[in-house]
Amino acid sequence: MPSETNKKRQPLQALPYRPHPHLYEINTWVWLEHLSRRAGRQVTLGGVPDAEWDALRRLGFDFIWLMGVWERSPESARLQRSDPSLSPQFDQALPGWRPEQVVGSPYAVRRYQPDPRIGTSNDLDGVREKLRARGMRLILDFVPNHTALDHPWVEAHPEYYIRGSMEDPRNEPDAFFALPSGASADFSIARGKDPYFPPWRDVAQLNLFHPGARAALLDELREIARHCDGVRCDMAMLILNDVFATTWSRFLDGVAAPGKEFWTLAVEALPDFVWLAEAYWRLEQRLQGLGLTFTYDKTFYDLLRAMDPPQVRAHLAADVAYQNRLARFLENHDEPRSAAVFGPRLPAVAVLASSVPGMRFYHQGQLEGVKIFTLIGLGDAAEEAPDSEVQALYRKILRIANQDAFHEGKWRLLDVTTAGDLSFENLIACEWRSAGAWKAVVVNLGEGTAQGRVQFAGGMPSSRDYALQDELNDVRYVRSAAEIADLGLYVRLDAGRAHSFDIVPA
Repeated sequence: MPSETNKKRQPLQALPYRPHPHLYEINTWVWLEHLSRRAGRQVTLGGVPDAEWDALRRLGFDFIWLMGVWERSPESARLQRSDPSLSPQFDQALPGWRPEQVVGSPYAVRRYQPDPRIGTSNDLDGVREKLRARGMRLILDFVPNHTALDHPWVEAHPEYYIRGSMEDPRNEPDAFFALPSGASADFSIARGKDPYFPPWRDVAQLNLFHPGARAALLDELREIARHCDGVRCDMAMLILNDVFATTWSRFLDGVAAPGKEFWTLAVEALPDFVWLAEAYWRLEQRLQGLGLTFTYDKTFYDLLRAMDPPQVRAHLAADVAYQNRLARFLENHDEPRSAAVFGPRLPAVAVLASSVPGMRFYHQGQLEGVKIFTLIGLGDAAEEAPDSEVQALYRKILRIANQDAFHEGKWRLLDVTTAGDLSFENLIACEWRSAGAWKAVVVNLGEGTAQGRVQFAGGMPSSRDYALQDELNDVRYVRSAAEIADLGLYVRLDAGRAHSFDIVPA
């Protein structure tokens, strides 16, 4: 239960943030272990040096997502330790790992209070205050679809969950579990699931059509909001009324869907909150329509990974108001490391992801070129030496993308036409124009050298020459405005390369 001090703490006034903000995700438990080794003592959130927050501010981040601060489930940890299929991944991320270093999934939440290893609620509030003093905001996790198997509601409020029969745990042990011994019940409880994958064995499925469960979740959200500026909503689409009904219709006994979507109620309860929704299945726009601030853009990630430039271009041709609320990423705690996935193509995809509209989303280790993927159930990970080339690339990218034009300006996707062959189809170009600046970005997403002519949307006076300073590669070009207006700006890029131009009259 929250302390009296925390019960009385009121949500702080919303802190404005710039358009197209930058977010940095931290795997909190692993990060604190790394800081502890460097300090030679155990560091909790309250002991994180101010220099760490200062460094993130200098990089230009607007939001810090402390992933995994809530109390972990001992039962989740036990299940993961006993799962032989996870051992090879643990071996890769943390050679010589010990069982006690498997701490359970941060998405099997036992209670919405900081895990003792992470710190206290006062520590969390102190971090928020430090971030706000630096112009940054704090994002924490919210998991609406399920709880840990050993969450207090399982015994105190089993009616909050999807129920099965007493035979279901015997027939489908991976999909149902019996209540703790001693509980007088003639039913079992379903394990949480995504309808396209096997159930998650360490979580209990909430019944989002049960009014008591909905009210309890809204109470949890109000309490979370006392400690942060927004939440990352785990698997946000699973609790849409129609998705939930389709997934669990067999167990709902014909109960009608609630009159309002859960997310509508949540946004009404916390109208100034920032909502980052993990979302798939092309339901992003629908969730935005319910009031969620930003939604994952997994489609963008998948198209970049598939090396499909025409489809990337088509995706970026969507309505800009919709794109402004997409969260663009190259990796997160669920995806493999981008340095390993994209390899020599990383400059092009990283530059593009940093210069399209929406939230620009970075993950702990991404800026250093870390290649080893860490399962979220591990409380530690081997430390890799930074990749100096990747570090230098991201220093430039963030310096460029933090310029006002990339936040206050107007964005356009630009056409690219042939310069004599079909390789132009692998080039993606866009521009940002503001009252005081003009930026243009061109990337080659293909496997070979590409050339083409970039067609600028607004034109330019044909009597002048223009200087194009490539801020990424430190090269300056001067081109005739007449040529650009008549033919387009000629660009030739090797595979995986990019230009980021600052354009001014010569």
